[in-house]
Amino acid sequence: MRSSGILMHISSLPSRYGIGTFGKEAYRFADFLKKAGQSYWQILPICPTSYGDSPYQSFSAFAINPYFIDLDMLADDRLLKPEEFDRINWGNDASKVDYEIIYNNRYKVLKKAYTRFKKKLPTDYVDFCEENSFWLDDYALFMAIKDANKGIVWNAWEKGLKLRDKESIANATEKYSNAIGFYKMQQYLCFKQWSALKEYVNSLGLKIIGDMPIYVSADSADVWSRPDQFLLDKDGNPTEVAGCPPDAFSEDGQLWGNPLYNWARMEKEDFSWWCKRISFAFKVFDTLRIDHFRGFEAYYCIPYKAKSAIDGVWKKGPGMKLFNAIKKNCGDLPIIAEDLGYLTEDVRKLLKDSGFPGMKVLQFAFDSREESDYLPHSYDKNCVVYTGTHDNDTIMGWTKTAAPTDVEYARQYMHVSDNEGFNWIMMKTAWASPADTAIMMMQDFMGLPSDARMNEPSTLGDNWKWRIDGACINDWLAGIIYENTRIYCRLPLSELKEIETSGTKADK
Repeated sequence: MRSSGILMHISSLPSRYGIGTFGKEAYRFADFLKKAGQSYWQILPICPTSYGDSPYQSFSAFAINPYFIDLDMLADDRLLKPEEFDRINWGNDASKVDYEIIYNNRYKVLKKAYTRFKKKLPTDYVDFCEENSFWLDDYALFMAIKDANKGIVWNAWEKGLKLRDKESIANATEKYSNAIGFYKMQQYLCFKQWSALKEYVNSLGLKIIGDMPIYVSADSADVWSRPDQFLLDKDGNPTEVAGCPPDAFSEDGQLWGNPLYNWARMEKEDFSWWCKRISFAFKVFDTLRIDHFRGFEAYYCIPYKAKSAIDGVWKKGPGMKLFNAIKKNCGDLPIIAEDLGYLTEDVRKLLKDSGFPGMKVLQFAFDSREESDYLPHSYDKNCVVYTGTHDNDTIMGWTKTAAPTDVEYARQYMHVSDNEGFNWIMMKTAWASPADTAIMMMQDFMGLPSDARMNEPSTLGDNWKWRIDGACINDWLAGIIYENTRIYCRLPLSELKEIETSGTKADK
């Protein structure tokens, strides 16, 4: 069935406290999506961010970012007093996240909550810790040791902790018990607030599309606790790292720096690490977009300590052996494959064999030099169409930064008479396409320029910061989106039944 949704990350929601949270504005945005006739709310990874603030580089593949804990809700639970957080300067620009301020102040506030939390533990806290012990124990200990070592990477810790000597781990667990409890509390609160939000979103007939990076960060609890699952040397350094080769967008390629998986070892264990990761993700989200899908067919290997991605080589990935193991252990799951970039016939075959819908991005469609697979007339139904993603410019920004010949081709293809309304014409082109699902970026409904883009790959300093003006989340805009969703036959089944019995919302 045809459907549509909107991509906007939690961090981009309005909030008085510097960054979007799981609080009332998230519920208001869910109501907005319902009024707009949407089926999906797509977000970026919600894991804790590390250096660079990227949700694709995290200290854990399982944990949730404590920045998203809503402070007003903690006050309602009597874990905080309003004066302990509402007088803090959380940033001077409501349109951008100031991560330095958040980092310096958020944990101070959460530590005040912890002093009250540990005096009277919630009745379900022990159960939460036991159910999540397979990742939570290592994560909390990892973060506690990292704090004690002033944030340095784990493979620079003392040898016993670095190599997880049993006696060293036991001593650290006892020594840092208070800090471990602090990090476990954070995750308890994160999952409590997220679960309540997700339950509300689902009650409206909406589903949440989560996002899973293919790789994990080298400086993460995942790599520290299971070094056997990654290609590391005896000192815990990667032997090779992940990235992308040079292309039209980057002449030096992209050097991500993530450690590569020990696929041979994983296969011998029937990919149990991946099965746990996927299974857990579907307790958190309804649908899952897996980033860099082509890396499962063949992955790009760059020598450790290389200065760029130029000298990398391609190596074969696990292919369908991995997805067959996931299906056997987890069942059939609604997964979206991010199959963007250079695609070989082998990658296309893997996508077809998996049965997962791939992605089509309209901003990639209008290369005036050649016909593109991203042009809507070439789609089959089993795909998800986007005007752009978090790595793209906004639509209106794209009209200024793309090659003039590409923009002109887009104008001709989509019958754009002038630049006014270009964003709406491109979104209507996506909605009108054969793709089963169409996802739009929230920035494009307001026609925002380039400074509202979420990320510019291979750059540092000004990414992941965009936030929406709360006034833009309103019934007027929801009504316009609803009518377009109806026109292009993408309303949820519940809305279609209502129309059949009561007429359109416009009639009413």
